[in-house]
Amino acid sequence: MTKQIQQHPQQYAARMTGLRNRLPRSGANSFRSADLLDVLIDFLGLKNDAALGRELRVSAPILSKIRHGALPVSAAILIRMHEVSGLSIHELRACMGDHRANFGMFDEGERK
Repeated sequence: MTKQIQQHPQQYAARMTGLRNRLPRSGANSFRSADLLDVLIDFLGLKNDAALGRELRVSAPILSKIRHGALPVSAAILIRMHEVSGLSIHELRACMGDHRANFGMFDEGERK
């Protein structure tokens, strides 16, 4: 075990147990869309983002922007992921760390 791992065991434990060796992002509203793409690649038995793009009929630059956080996962892409994989929207949202009970527009009385 190296000296760095001994000094920061929690950081490296999280790295080893995360999807594709990725540390979770900090912050309440930062979703891990790269984890969603990794789950779909594994679930569908694909090799890479290019193969996933062909399945979803989404261009490679769009998937790259989603993976790197420059573009959020749109409703249309989320629905397409559901159609291709058979996973529910709730399951797909959970894969990227979105565990909100409610989402979308709030009524006037519900606004926080």
